[in-house]
Amino acid sequence: MAFISNGTTILDAGAFQASLGSMVLLSEQTASSSASISFTTGIDSTYPIYVFKFINIHNDGDQRDIVFNGSSDGGSNYNLNKTTTTFEGLHWENDSAAQVSYNSGSDLAQSTGDQQLSAGLGNQSDDNASGELYIFNPSSTTFVKHFISTGCNNYRDGLPGIVNFYMTGYFNTTSAINAIRFQMESGNIEEGTIKLYGIKDS
Repeated sequence: MAFISNGTTILDAGAFQASLGSMVLLSEQTASSSASISFTTGIDSTYPIYVFKFINIHNDGDQRDIVFNGSSDGGSNYNLNKTTTTFEGLHWENDSAAQVSYNSGSDLAQSTGDQQLSAGLGNQSDDNASGELYIFNPSSTTFVKHFISTGCNNYRDGLPGIVNFYMTGYFNTTSAINAIRFQMESGNIEEGTIKLYGIKDS
């Protein structure tokens, strides 16, 4: 007989085992012409690392990108100072361009504005963006909060192809961060799912 705790088998047939660093699904939200998707619960001191996975995000206008921001007051305000850096790889379907480059236009320097998570997302019927965002120790009241994201999306604007978008940075605050908001830079998230996981024992 197995002993299972929170989905992890601890004892089975007398043998002890544990899965360290397991991801625990905390919540998920599905967009339907949504102005934004906000996670205002579940981000606390329970886990040292939180991961958001955004899946098949489709927008309502060409060349509009997914952005995010954080809150230290439960979502009343999303206006935390951030410093970030980004780079991207791209390859067009017609093979006319393939490169990796630093993307200074997507950086933030002590800005309270939203941070970009995709690059040139198209909005044809099969276009979408997917990726993940890691936030480290958001409940710390000692350190700034680092984050890392990587994502991929269809690029349009007359040159269909794929973009791999990389971003890292930090919330420059020692206040605990307890809410995260995702939205398009303009318009709505037509459809797609965002899942929130905690990584335990890490």
